[in-house]
Amino acid sequence: MASILVTGGAGFIASDLALKLADDPKNKVVVVDNLLTGAVCKVNVPVKPNLHFIKCDVNRFEDISSVFYAYRPEYVFHYAAVVGVKRTTENPVMVLRDIDGIRNVLDLSKNTGVRRVLFSSSSEVYGEPVEIPQNELTTPLNSKLPYAIVKNIGEAFLRSYQKEYGLEYTIFRFFNTYGPKQSRDFVVAKFLRAAMANEDITIYGDGSQTRTFCYIDDNIDACLAAFHGSQVINDVVNIGSDKEITIKHLAELVIELTGSRSRLVHLPPLEEGDMTRRMPDVTRMDQLLGRPALPLREGLMRIINGMRG
Repeated sequence: MASILVTGGAGFIASDLALKLADDPKNKVVVVDNLLTGAVCKVNVPVKPNLHFIKCDVNRFEDISSVFYAYRPEYVFHYAAVVGVKRTTENPVMVLRDIDGIRNVLDLSKNTGVRRVLFSSSSEVYGEPVEIPQNELTTPLNSKLPYAIVKNIGEAFLRSYQKEYGLEYTIFRFFNTYGPKQSRDFVVAKFLRAAMANEDITIYGDGSQTRTFCYIDDNIDACLAAFHGSQVINDVVNIGSDKEITIKHLAELVIELTGSRSRLVHLPPLEEGDMTRRMPDVTRMDQLLGRPALPLREGLMRIINGMRG
């Protein structure tokens, strides 16, 4: 039996991860979350005999230390973080507090015998693209935004703790992940909700900024392959898609697939945080996944069909 702690485990990606881990009855999964952000909350973690939820703030040492000493996890997925472009740019001090959580998790991990910490970093660490596709080993990490800085600091903490204390780690750099439970603050969920209601779809700027979109199942399966297969140890892997699409084209695709009467409305560009391009090198992820990733059109239709009941 493996004892596994998932922080931020009531969130969109981490809740699906926790459920997949708990599908194996040999695992004992503990989920902690402070339930701070959005409608994605404790209800995303259904009751299972081997899954236990604790309301807890990893940024408070007295909160998270009691969980470590009570449950003695062998593995930690540290996914707790303040997320979302607007939320992170409007609340930079709150974002910086996540550094405390990173330090708490790593100090407790090295002191309680954790075997490996698996960390959700972000494509935001790359900043504006200087290399396409963005490669884990060659693309510089140059963003100055607080959210990206915190993720970059988290990566530096992991490398430092491994070097000094021998604590093993895996870094997942997440690019845009989407799926049925995604918070309505994020672009795919926001566009789909507006289109299904025939409401205006708002786009920042001219919509020429590009992103790639990874379906939630592909994200989870690749990360679990790294975990179960003891791969990407003391290393980093991009988790995303290499199929680039403009935000305007994404909105048009959503309108097409939903048969919506929505209009596109352009808003002034965001002052910061809306990078012009995002496109990862996913060679390493493809090796982990071992199958073709789900095309965006098919992933969107899965969500649309679910919304239609």
